[in-house]
Amino acid sequence: MGLLSRISAFSRRSELSRFLCTFRREFCTALNFTALINVLMLTPTLYMLQIFDRVLVSYSGFTLVAVTLMLLFFLGVMSFSEWVRARLLIRLGVRLDMELNPRVFARAFELKNEGKESAHLFGDLTRIRQFLTGKGLLAFLDAPWTPIYIVTLFFLHPWLSILAIVFCLILGGVAYISSLVMQEPLEESMRANQWESRYLEGKLRHAAAVESMGMLGNMLQLWLRRHLKSLVCGRRGQDAQARAQSLTRFVRLFQQSLSLGAGAVLVIHGEISPGAMIAANVLMNRATHPIDVLVNTWRDILAARTSFLNLEAALENPFAGKPVAIAENAPRGAALRLVNAQAVSARRATPILRDISLEIPSGMALGVVGASASGKSTLARLILGIWPEMEGEAYLDGVPVRELERVSLGSHLGYLPQDVELFEGSIAENIARFGEMDADKVIAASRQADIHDMILRFPEGYDTQIGDGGRFLSGGQRQRIGLARAIYGNPRLVVLDEPNANLDDAGERALLRVVLALKQNGTTLVLISHRSQILAVMDGVLTLEQGRIARLGKPWPVGSIKPVGDTGGALPSPMPA
Repeated sequence: MGLLSRISAFSRRSELSRFLCTFRREFCTALNFTALINVLMLTPTLYMLQIFDRVLVSYSGFTLVAVTLMLLFFLGVMSFSEWVRARLLIRLGVRLDMELNPRVFARAFELKNEGKESAHLFGDLTRIRQFLTGKGLLAFLDAPWTPIYIVTLFFLHPWLSILAIVFCLILGGVAYISSLVMQEPLEESMRANQWESRYLEGKLRHAAAVESMGMLGNMLQLWLRRHLKSLVCGRRGQDAQARAQSLTRFVRLFQQSLSLGAGAVLVIHGEISPGAMIAANVLMNRATHPIDVLVNTWRDILAARTSFLNLEAALENPFAGKPVAIAENAPRGAALRLVNAQAVSARRATPILRDISLEIPSGMALGVVGASASGKSTLARLILGIWPEMEGEAYLDGVPVRELERVSLGSHLGYLPQDVELFEGSIAENIARFGEMDADKVIAASRQADIHDMILRFPEGYDTQIGDGGRFLSGGQRQRIGLARAIYGNPRLVVLDEPNANLDDAGERALLRVVLALKQNGTTLVLISHRSQILAVMDGVLTLEQGRIARLGKPWPVGSIKPVGDTGGALPSPMPA
């Protein structure tokens, strides 16, 4: 019960440890099998005692056969128990991976949206799973039995147990020193490897630009410098582990020989039998074996510990409340309200957006303009509730957007970011957001975005594979498919960030028809653009300057788009279009 209480207390620390606590039953079963295995490990020792002290004294063949059959039976039980324990831990690791992977997958996207690195989380989860099925965990499970073997040695002779304690302390000291020496280079090596992977991934994604402008040599030199740092850090950790393994091997070999020598001295003085001497040697090896394994696998143990801490920190959710689900029968259109909203960033001393208070009734269309870096795209992310460091509040139908459950909310939102990101798969899968395929809705969104005929001209039509990031498509094609994805399923709120940046005249006309159709359907629309033709059909045009609302153009009727509260004098009276 003491162990279970400590596990329960530990589990209150984080989401990951709470999750691991749900495997308490499996860990306890593994501990039970470990106890059985270690008890049966005494079988060869007892067998040797019987051989030397009974069989060789009595010359009884019947006794030899009897103890040999008993040895065979108990060794069979021990081998079966080891197989069951290994099978249990393997399935525990697979189950851990299957149950935790969806949470890690979702959290990786959340962290990426917050501008933090997240791809390493999957490697962290893999290292934890591998630790659960590796020698390191088995050594931890076997370590509590070291005192039991030492006590058994005490019954053979007290000096033998003292000798075992001395060697255990020496090996324990080697393990402790190794942990101190390897910790820093291991963490540096992991960070360098992560940076190296991100660097290569980014450069390979823009391979055409790198090669066409002759930047390959320069990129190679930068990568080699980072790769050399990774190699140096890894070498330091490997050198430390190699030294520790060499030292423990020397100590273990010396211990095996010295235990025989000490046993021989005791046999000469008649204090133990020759069988006890051999048995003591085996028991001493068993007592020090877990510590030896811990030293040899210490690098993997430290890597698993670092991965656990990384995953533990990443899975902590700053919003502790229960997300509010969006009703499926919610009315079409969505009322938006921003109250003293600010977008801040740890990389900037001043907020990107300041004192944004705005109300957009359901079904209205707002255009947003402003100079570069005035905060237009950030405003779009504030409205959608996906800006990570937000102060103030954004409301959708009176409910804070950050408290809404994202999966159920997603089907009611449409978003076309400035940098259109499509995903590896077919055109139809991208338009349908990789959800359950509804061919009628896919075709309807494509027709509305005026790309149905364009898609049919592809060799495989809607089943055409577009490659990672849509690399087989032009910029305009990606943007129009992204537009069709944004309006798929008639969402209640649509946010379009520079939707006509890569469009030709035909695409511009198609976008205008989409905007008019959305307004006719009563969809709340926020559109960021610099082109006056598309802004002319908006119900209001908001201008941002240096992260603040400068003006809200075009007359609007009572109950339409309007500023809310005190805007710090930044918002003058309504200006005519």
